[in-house]
Amino acid sequence: MLAGFSPARRRLLLALLGVVVVAVVLAVAVPLLTRDDPRPAHAADQSTPGPVLLVPGYGGSGVALSSLADRLTAAGRDATVVAVPGGGTGDLRASAAALDAAVDEALARTGAESVDVVGYSAGGVVARLWVADGGADRARRVVTLGSPHHGTTVADLAISYAPAECPEGCRQLTTDSDLLAELNAGDETPEGPTWVSIWTTADSTVTPPESAALAGALELPVQSVCADSAVTHGQLPTDPLVQGMVLAELAPGDPVPLTSADCTRLRRG
Repeated sequence: MLAGFSPARRRLLLALLGVVVVAVVLAVAVPLLTRDDPRPAHAADQSTPGPVLLVPGYGGSGVALSSLADRLTAAGRDATVVAVPGGGTGDLRASAAALDAAVDEALARTGAESVDVVGYSAGGVVARLWVADGGADRARRVVTLGSPHHGTTVADLAISYAPAECPEGCRQLTTDSDLLAELNAGDETPEGPTWVSIWTTADSTVTPPESAALAGALELPVQSVCADSAVTHGQLPTDPLVQGMVLAELAPGDPVPLTSADCTRLRRG
């Protein structure tokens, strides 16, 4: 078929034919190669809040969160404090598994499509572990309260001077923790839920307090709302102002960038 063409024209036609063949191969191969690529997490409907799961911090006591759970219930929300294994001092991934089971139960019981998660202290790290391990498709919002997302020097001191008093959960909260390094290596707030980080500049447990900042989240230091607040780490779940902030951030719609104009209203509850 090409015999009647000059050598130069034959080379041109063969080159064009090669381009067409490559284009056809790519058209078939690319979908096959990308078919199994991970898809972005399904984003929950922000206008429809589901049940709220509250995750305790290091030590695992739900007492600190019961006041917040009661206030959420009074506001018409379905609120459950998650029971974490090992008193919350063991492997934080085991606590994430407990959260996963609690989410399954809450969704089955309520018929909702997604949950809101509030993680206090280490409970915020647990919530992040759960999202990273497949929970993103079932979370509408994650709110962390004073969570040591980048570790705390208190745990550093514990492991240096009293290692026997620093079990696995404590070691996972050091500033050089392998678990936190892995969790923070990529996107700190992966797609799926929307994220809010509430923390106090008067924190002496999560040190420095800025460790509670979470890249990609709505950052809400308590003092950015009420500058004179002296709320400590242990008071975060029970403080009326902080509870008001949590309720505001769990409302239907997107997270709310609260300011000093909201201080008096939120303090009054």
